[in-house]
Formats: sequence, C-alpha cells, structure tokens
Amino acid sequence: MNVLVTGAAGQLGTAIVRLFSRDHEVVGATRRELDLTDSGAIRRLVDRVRPAVIINCAAYNDVDAAQVHQVEAMAVNALAVRALARAASETNATLVHYSTDFVFDGTATRPYREDDQPNPRSVYAISKRMGERFAEDAPRHYVLRVESLFGGHHRRSSVDKIIDALVAGREAPVFVDRTTSPSYVEDVTRTTRELVARRAAPGLYHCVGEGFCTWHELGAEIARLLGVPARLVPVRMADVAFPAERPRYCALENAKLNALGLRVPSWQDALARYLRDGAPAPAPHSSPDRA
Repeated sequence: MNVLVTGAAGQLGTAIVRLFSRDHEVVGATRRELDLTDSGAIRRLVDRVRPAVIINCAAYNDVDAAQVHQVEAMAVNALAVRALARAASETNATLVHYSTDFVFDGTATRPYREDDQPNPRSVYAISKRMGERFAEDAPRHYVLRVESLFGGHHRRSSVDKIIDALVAGREAPVFVDRTTSPSYVEDVTRTTRELVARRAAPGLYHCVGEGFCTWHELGAEIARLLGVPARLVPVRMADVAFPAERPRYCALENAKLNALGLRVPSWQDALARYLRDGAPAPAPHSSPDRA
C-alpha cells in the first residue's frame, strides 16, 4: 500500500513515516518539498504517488504568530486540507488529518467529547476548525484531535522544556489553571495505524492520553519519575499576556476510540514510557543553573 505523508519532517510526521514504513511504501513530503499553499502541486504529487492513504501532519502551529500571519495560517491549516481532501476524493484515497483542542473555548468543566460544539477563539483555532470541515470532503477521512504532543524525533515540546529544566536543576514555570490531556506521539501514531488498518468508520476522533492534568501536575509527575526536586514555578493564565487566546480547560475524552475498543494509554503511562525510552536521564548531583 502506498502512503503519502505531508509534513514528514515534523514531530508527528517523522513518527508516522517511521511506523508506516514498516509495512507500507511511504512517500514523505516535507515543507521544502511540497508547497501546501499550491493546490496544483498537491494534486500533481497525489497523481504521481497514487496513495491509498494520505496522512496530513503539516500545520501552521505558531498560535500567536497566526494572529498576524492570518493568510498563511488559513492557507496551511484550512485551504491545503481542502486541496488534499479533493485529491483524496478524486483518487479514492483515505485522508487522515490532525486537529487540536483549540477548536474549543475552554469553558467546560469536564473533558470535551467529539460531539461537543466547537467555539474557536483565535485565528489559529478558526483555521484548524476550518481544516476539520474541509477534511470531510474526502469520503473516507479520519480527523484526529490531539493536544500537548510530546515525544518523537524532535524535542521541542512544552513537556520537553519542563524535563530539560528539571534535569538541569533549573526552575520550570508551569500553569496551575490550564488543564490538558497530553498526547504521546508514539500512541497517536499507533492509533492512527490501527484506525486505518481496521477501516473504522470515517469521522472525527479524539486521540489523547487517557485522563487529564494541569501543567503543574504534569511537572510534578515528571519530577517524581525522574527522581529530582520539583522546581516548579506556579503560573496563572492571567499572568501571561498572550496575543492569541488559549482555552483554559482543554481536556479531551476519547469517547469514539473507546467505543471501538481502541484505548489510548493514560498520560502517566505514556510519560513514564517516554522518560524510560526517549527522554534524557538526570545528570547525577546536578546543581541549579544560575545563569
């Protein structure tokens, strides 16, 4: 089976290429190799590869910059998805697209389910919501909402920043009033492969680590697992002047995956596996960095 992966050099794309290459012929297109704002280039690539599955890992993810660079954010997060969906429809390919918790306004008091009404509150969030809708143009589509991704080849996530600070003995600022369901890249990729392999019903799915936590609770669990002091600096959302609004409560529930028997491990389990297999161990007797 031929698989086309866009955004192949990114955090999620790299992991998708690695996993799907075990059993399939994979063509990975990076940002340099494919201009996602060029619908003609997208169609020509799909015509050449003739994939059975198109997995779109590309995204404009700079939430604050999107407030200024609105055209670029919309082009990558929405219009490119429309072009991919049309190409998938015309070639009878399955389209997999990833979205975000930011499509919700964050005013909930329990984890959001797939049938909850989105209410995006920033340019980034609106562009991602539009991408979800455009993905539906492909008859066989899977839209997976993920959040707070960590793991994979690139170590640039918020989770990694906390890990690096605690390992080095530095203080780590963490939100005490922002709730999330962290998503481990390895679990997201495995679930993606399983959905495709099962030919599960097309549609929208939440795909995050089971459960939820504040960033402060996440930092405390990292410190516990590493066996280092929890040098955590509590921060409240109101203390930071973000250009783009962020949802305060953004936990997601994997209701539809659970109904299929596809249970994603808990965020605690995922974090333990990541610290065991992929993240650095603390240096012995490390002292705080005062620089």
